Amino acid sequence: MTVEIYEPAASVALACFAHPDDAEVLCGGTLARLAAQGARVVLVVATRGDKGLARVDDAEERRTGELLEAAAILAIADVVQLRYGDGDLSNDLELRRRLVTVLRSFAPQLVLGPDPTTVFYGGRLYNHRDHRELGWALLDAALPAASQPGYFPEAGEPIGPLEVLLAGSEEPNSAVDVSAYLERKVEAVRQYRSRLGAADGVLADAVVGRAVDAARSVGIPGAAELFRRVEGAG
Repeated sequence: MTVEIYEPAASVALACFAHPDDAEVLCGGTLARLAAQGARVVLVVATRGDKGLARVDDAEERRTGELLEAAAILAIADVVQLRYGDGDLSNDLELRRRLVTVLRSFAPQLVLGPDPTTVFYGGRLYNHRDHRELGWALLDAALPAASQPGYFPEAGEPIGPLEVLLAGSEEPNSAVDVSAYLERKVEAVRQYRSRLGAADGVLADAVVGRAVDAARSVGIPGAAELFRRVEGAG
């Protein structure tokens, strides 16, 4: 699949991911770029992140604090937490209703989320269930539900067609240059101290290395984030 350089533009952009830190790792540079361009950037986090730590008694409180710190660094205007438990996400009617409500409330032109078709990474790794379930629910909410009045009429007025950038894809077709925002992305990722701990420097190096490799793979200097860019067809 050919990967093209993509110039993101929107007055409102909405990113929706399963866990605290997903958005920062997968598309933090793009979110920072959109905010710097004047977009109102909204981040929706579906779970509490309550099972992702060795110590779980205060996991939700700690990860919420880190989420808000990271959002401030990326200049994210609004953070919406759906507060599902880790592992509890399913592409069901209730989750789609809640996503449609959020989409209609903010009326973005651009939506970012996880690619649900990514089940396996390379030869040995496989993707978290929450990422897959949230990715399918987000696509189903974006089209047809959010744009057609017969779906969830209680959720607000329908919105127009949405462009969607799917992060973490094994089949990317679009690259966003985030060279000017890479340091900000790394700083946002560093806020997740409860998960990084002593590995902070290692993860920061990995974030930089992945972005540099992504840019190199499409023949541009600096740093990039890769996406599968899609639009609804129904």
